[in-house]
Amino acid sequence: MTTSAQTDAQLAMVADRAASVAQMFFDRVAQTPEREAFRYPVGDRWVSQTWRQSGEQVTRLAAGLLALGVTAQQRVAIASQTRYEWILADLAIMCAGAATTTVYPSAICEDVAFILADSNSTVVFAADDDQIAKLRAQRDSLPCLRTVVTFEGTPEGGDNPWVISLDRLAELGAAYLAEHPSAVEERIAAIRPDHLATLIYTSGTTGRPKGVRLHHSSWTYAGAAVASLGVLGIEDLQYLWLPMAHAFGKVLLTIQLQVGFATALDGRMDQIASNLAVLRPTFMGAAPRIFEKAYGRIVTTARSASWPKARLFEWACGVALQVSRLARQGKPVPWQLALRHSLADKLVLAKVRARFGGRLRFFLSGAASLSEQIAEWFHAAGILILDGYGLTETSAASVVNRPDRFKLGTVGLPLPGTQLAIAEDGEVLIKSPGVMDGYHHLEEDTDQTLTGDGWLATGDIGEIDADGFLRITDRKKDLFKTSGGKYVVPSHIESCFTAMCPLASRMVVHGHQRNYCVALVTLDPDAVTEWASHHDMAGTPYAQVVTSPAMHRTVEDYVQRLNTQLNRWETIKKFVILDHDLTVDSGELTPSLKVRRPVVEANYHETLDSLYAE
Repeated sequence: MTTSAQTDAQLAMVADRAASVAQMFFDRVAQTPEREAFRYPVGDRWVSQTWRQSGEQVTRLAAGLLALGVTAQQRVAIASQTRYEWILADLAIMCAGAATTTVYPSAICEDVAFILADSNSTVVFAADDDQIAKLRAQRDSLPCLRTVVTFEGTPEGGDNPWVISLDRLAELGAAYLAEHPSAVEERIAAIRPDHLATLIYTSGTTGRPKGVRLHHSSWTYAGAAVASLGVLGIEDLQYLWLPMAHAFGKVLLTIQLQVGFATALDGRMDQIASNLAVLRPTFMGAAPRIFEKAYGRIVTTARSASWPKARLFEWACGVALQVSRLARQGKPVPWQLALRHSLADKLVLAKVRARFGGRLRFFLSGAASLSEQIAEWFHAAGILILDGYGLTETSAASVVNRPDRFKLGTVGLPLPGTQLAIAEDGEVLIKSPGVMDGYHHLEEDTDQTLTGDGWLATGDIGEIDADGFLRITDRKKDLFKTSGGKYVVPSHIESCFTAMCPLASRMVVHGHQRNYCVALVTLDPDAVTEWASHHDMAGTPYAQVVTSPAMHRTVEDYVQRLNTQLNRWETIKKFVILDHDLTVDSGELTPSLKVRRPVVEANYHETLDSLYAE
């Protein structure tokens, strides 16, 4: 098929998509009823559900929502980590014609109350007693909230309970269907493409979260556009741990409905490594921090091994990088190098791939910028990471690399039906069927982000190369100018550092209106433990290890190496290693693991100021 014909076929598939996510789901149930749809852990075993079984469960829960009086486009919230019940609740909400409001399970009481009040949510699915406690603490300020449905929390007794179990909701649904057997089908048939499907509150690196209004057509576009690329098939197995309150996780569900592959769900981040080995998925989406952490642990462990093993690892990586670069340039691999690569693969690289289950076709990276150096290292090891780009405001999926057409260091090519442009100031602009309706109750913010001719201003700085690949260089608001008038791109410096220093967790570069740049550095606990065991500090507390003179010298070597790659005004003159990592709970990271710079700079302003003291 010619490129033009292929593009036409892709656009035709996008145009012929379902009217709603609810219709997508039941189309999938009808097409492949007995195929595996979802897999999830129960104790120490994994339980599987077919599309037919999931369809029956969703229908009862959707009818239960109708029994509770939920109306079309009314908001119903979910406050839970990623789990099978989250998927059931989300699909049931949309099949009831309502709209899902997402709440991160880590959100504090005040933020939960703001989101529920701002969205006028009438029902909340709450994972457990901890989430119920947040709701109960704010109940007086939530007059619209009529019912809480809990997955595994404690339901209330009595004739008119405020908290009911998921099983009780299903019972209400079964009774409702007995009297109104076609109620759910009728509600789905009434959903229009422009009806509200999801209200996702951005985790936000600054300020109060904003509710992004995404209609059904936005999600069905994303699912159909990715499916039209032909890179995923019904035989694939996805491992999904990403928070479903984030658009990245949500779009992967929509793609699943379109393509029909199975998804294994487990939102416990501390189980990612062990689950990969057990599940052996063919693909997985993740934020760059996951790849940085895996890279750091593998490299630190290898370099801390005996001298012969460490040398073997470095030799194998060097050989693999040579082969990777030749392959990406379309050049032949000399037979001598191919022979060395075959040996390196057998002795080292195959063992690296085995850590990830051994069946991976590719990883998908999103939510933040992925370091080109780390992407190259994984590619050399035989693991392809396809970087992509999108915002909550664009239903997550806008641009992505393909297995047969990718460039490391870029976020790829636009999806069929998506257009890109670069504004005069370098800001990336997107026009797409996936673009939001606007921000909920925030007309001024909507007007600033959506232009009158249908373009969305992303707030990211980027460039498009001659082949159409998009490269993101920084967030527009994160650029700063030194007192000498030089612009600095902090994310570039930070990603270079985390790529070269396997001990690194974060680097936060600071220097706005200062005469030089400084940095806060945090180190990965697992990598620190491994490092300590080889530096006569085994068993020493983390805070003591990372603030030791030996660790400072080690990190300083990496900072000096970083500085050789930077312009003079970008170099890091001084740095401090914090005695703890940045966390979501502290508010210093978003739930999608992006740094909230204003929070970090405010929390450590005295430390930063001290780095400028003469």
